[in-house]
Amino acid sequence: MNREKFAWTVSVLLVAVLAFEVPQGLSAQRDNDYAFVRTLMDIDRQVVNNYVEPVDNSKLETGAINGLLGQLDPFTIYVPPSKQEEFDNTLEGSFKGVGIQLNQRDDGKVQVVTPIDGSPAFKAGIEAGDIIEKVNGDSIEGLRLEDVMKKVKGAIGTPVTLTVLHENSPTMVDLTMTRQEVIVPTVKGYSRNPDNSWDYFATDDPKIGYIRLTQFTPDSFENMKQVLTQMLSSGMKGLVMDLRWNPGGRLDEAEKIVNLFIDHGVIVSTEGRNRPKEVKTATAAGTLPYFPMVVLINEGSASASEIVAGSLKDNRRALIVGTRSYGKGSVQELIPLDGNGGELKLTVAYYYLPSGRLVHRKKDATDWGVDPQIDVPMDEATEKAVADQRYEQESMLRPTPKLTTKPTTRSAAATTSPTTQPVVDTQLKTGVDSLRSFIIFQGNHGDFTAMAIPKTKATTKPATQPAG
Repeated sequence: MNREKFAWTVSVLLVAVLAFEVPQGLSAQRDNDYAFVRTLMDIDRQVVNNYVEPVDNSKLETGAINGLLGQLDPFTIYVPPSKQEEFDNTLEGSFKGVGIQLNQRDDGKVQVVTPIDGSPAFKAGIEAGDIIEKVNGDSIEGLRLEDVMKKVKGAIGTPVTLTVLHENSPTMVDLTMTRQEVIVPTVKGYSRNPDNSWDYFATDDPKIGYIRLTQFTPDSFENMKQVLTQMLSSGMKGLVMDLRWNPGGRLDEAEKIVNLFIDHGVIVSTEGRNRPKEVKTATAAGTLPYFPMVVLINEGSASASEIVAGSLKDNRRALIVGTRSYGKGSVQELIPLDGNGGELKLTVAYYYLPSGRLVHRKKDATDWGVDPQIDVPMDEATEKAVADQRYEQESMLRPTPKLTTKPTTRSAAATTSPTTQPVVDTQLKTGVDSLRSFIIFQGNHGDFTAMAIPKTKATTKPATQPAG
């Protein structure tokens, strides 16, 4: 980035940030702002020309921008042009490639974790557990995973041939596929069927559905609605929505998902210093028939996940199980910078739940995020084991038995072969057991949350509960 372009980028950044800080019409303040930019450029020039050692000017420029934004919250960031496409793809849940998740084993072999449903790799016959030996005829032995991924990626429409070794097969095979834009699925089920499709039921009697939403992307609402409609037609009696380890994403998708379950009332509101209060309310159109529902959360549930969980809790539509959520309740706007200067992701407002609770965790705060009505803590080791097990099950590396109605009589520590015993997901089990009890004794009638809350350990204060 040359000096003139750097000055322009800093100026635009400064104007974008201060547009939310300075009232309109204060021209003297604007003059001071631009005077700051001139001073910054003078410092840059003196350092580049006269510092005792040669300097990397690009590092100075990046440091200056990060220093400016570093005085704000950690969610306000500058995205340079070189990282813009990758950043945008992360937000949209898509990327360009063949659609495989890779892992490098301890022995250096690059293994396929899973092909993404419907991707070029999936259609070409790539399977979970495959070992990649060559890319376009070139051996990848000794390469780092990052370098292998660079070889696999490429321009849309171009072919790539992967030489792989299937599990339990002594012969390598060449599989050719064409690179394209791949959409990462965010709506996942309880386990995989033999044909790699999802089984969305955690139990068959009664039929309790399970959906894990990994991120809120532009197609999350439509995909979830389609799955829920299918499960209802298959006789679903209750639902567990798993939002654990979901970092958030599109707020508009979160609002539409909440509206699937409530036909009136406040979904969420946003308000900032330079942003008027905006209240999102539910409508009856498109709302699904009533069924009892549990939402799982933990400290990895953030942003849009907290909006869904908190709104369903405050509207008495779902029982929340797990541990307190992360507390990331700020609204960011993505501002394109002039002159191909990249993007500024700037915090402009906060989320507020229907009860008025601020989701965001501020410094020294004692209340933040969403508290579960049934608190089911996990230690760090167990939580990691549950996450790893779920990942393997979703990748078809391990079968997933249905949750049983029989009580657990033996702990993992008591077994003589702990490596073969599945880890008990106590949060999921608690959610399913709560639903099962309600369905057996109440059917699909009555207020599920009203029945369950008095009999469990409530972690929120009574004042935070909605009045009606």
